Amino acid sequence: MPAYKIHEHSFDMVVVGAGGAGLRATFGLAQKGLKTACITKVFPTRSHTVAAQGGVAAALANMGEDDWRYHFFDTVKGSDWLGDQDAIEYMCKEAIPAIIELEHYGVPFSRTEDGKIYQRPFGGMTTKFGEGPPAQRTCAAADRTGHAILHTLYQQSLAHDAQFFIEYFALDLIMDADGACRGVLALDLSTGELHLFRAQGTVLATGGYGRAYFSATSAHTCTGDGGGMVLRAGLAMQDMEFVQFHPTGIYGAGCLITEGVRGEGGILRNSNGERFMERYAPSVKDLAPRDMVSRSMTIEIREGRGVGEHKDHILLDLTHLGPEVIHEKLPGIAESARIFAGVDVEKQPIPVIPTVHYNMGGIPTNYHGEVVQLRNGNPDEVVPGLYAIGEAACVSVHGANRLGSNSLLDLVVFGRAVANRAAETVKPDGKQATLAGDACDQALARLDKLRNANGDTPTAVIRDKMQRTMQADAAVFRTGETLSDGVKKIREIHASFADVKVSDRSLVWNSDLIETYELSNLLGQALATIVSAENRTESRGAHAREDFPERDDANWLKHTLCSVGDDGTTSIDYRPVHMYTLTDDVDVVPPKKRVY
Repeated sequence: MPAYKIHEHSFDMVVVGAGGAGLRATFGLAQKGLKTACITKVFPTRSHTVAAQGGVAAALANMGEDDWRYHFFDTVKGSDWLGDQDAIEYMCKEAIPAIIELEHYGVPFSRTEDGKIYQRPFGGMTTKFGEGPPAQRTCAAADRTGHAILHTLYQQSLAHDAQFFIEYFALDLIMDADGACRGVLALDLSTGELHLFRAQGTVLATGGYGRAYFSATSAHTCTGDGGGMVLRAGLAMQDMEFVQFHPTGIYGAGCLITEGVRGEGGILRNSNGERFMERYAPSVKDLAPRDMVSRSMTIEIREGRGVGEHKDHILLDLTHLGPEVIHEKLPGIAESARIFAGVDVEKQPIPVIPTVHYNMGGIPTNYHGEVVQLRNGNPDEVVPGLYAIGEAACVSVHGANRLGSNSLLDLVVFGRAVANRAAETVKPDGKQATLAGDACDQALARLDKLRNANGDTPTAVIRDKMQRTMQADAAVFRTGETLSDGVKKIREIHASFADVKVSDRSLVWNSDLIETYELSNLLGQALATIVSAENRTESRGAHAREDFPERDDANWLKHTLCSVGDDGTTSIDYRPVHMYTLTDDVDVVPPKKRVY
């Protein structure tokens, strides 16, 4: 192996990823006086949070009665009781100060007549513990909320002197012999030089792995790089079988149409022009949780009431909202529909179809953002020096199904939580632990192997097979048959990576090499997803099995842990769901049938 020169840096904390979670952690850590680096493979304001449209949930009660306890109840129910109730209490309670903070940092929220933050209704958000009318809880900046938050957080990070390493790709975590994380090895894409970031704490804020599927609302950068690194470090991922399909991706393009459209009064219609959601969720109709709406749409299509030449999609009708509402509240949606569907939303409905949107599963953490693993019989043992937040993590506040507008909340609340935790546990300018001389050898050997990979199959071919298999066999509805077929295929595709061909041998702007790294990150998580799905013989939230249509709390009220070896071997274990709260401010919600 040729000698690779490595530049070494020493920081108190290093954050990998500069989306909403990464930036909230970065500026929070810097604000606490910790020397902080943020490594990101794309320019920060190009991170995928920029695409979040509808809003961020917090029970501010600006537009009607609300209470964080109602938000807590909705989130537990939305999670189909797989969410950890201590973490959900923390998130819903902290939502209120976290959003007020964002407002003070400069997020340009839309306003009510009397100048308060504008809030719209969103699916599954109710009042009076599900007994009252829908809650207006989702704080919005028109339909570009993620864009507004991301830019504000980047500005705050710069204001607090955080150091950015932009267009650096994180290759692997550097773990010591005791299983503690000591930093991360990264490649500077523009020079091809390697950088070792030594840190007392490494925060993974690398987003989801939506690009394991063929049709996804995720950007092409959403390759779950943190999860890939965690699996290679021998750690397990949690609840990977739970993949959220957003009901309204633009047919053909997969581009997202926010749930905010239905929050503002948009209606889903089948080929008969019928508002079919009244049949499936009579009380909340089009504002049912996403897993339910996606399944209802799929049933309509299956039963022959789909729209278009192939009867394979549904229509989202905004024509009755009027130009004023569309211009003020949904300008970005009108633009997306025009560009990607050729539709004038004031006159025509938008063709939509359920599209992969969010990964409820991820790197298991507690509500401080510390990564935990099942070790020596302790399901909550903290992995020293390693944190995960945002879609990369599984806290688990979303359980089996995330409620819309809880993801932007997850980012800011747990980004902030990591900063608070590190301020208590990390010593500014503390001494770095000694690192063995061969600590980077494995990561370097892997880099050298991939860079010189000379098999017969280009990266794009393997990626396409993986995406099509996941789309077909780990979809909105699943059966034992499609899943076992899918597991077999994904195992073969995972094995075929040994025959990958990389044609560019350089290290400078080598997109071929980086896409190969990204593919390897995706493959590990695709395998964990489909193996965990085959293993869970029940239906819960986004995991809907036609051969096991009922939720089975007696056997399955537990988190799946799945680890994947380099050779594609998988092993499954479990962690208990936290059926307890942090304080007496709110009561535990016992499981019951989830109907709306």
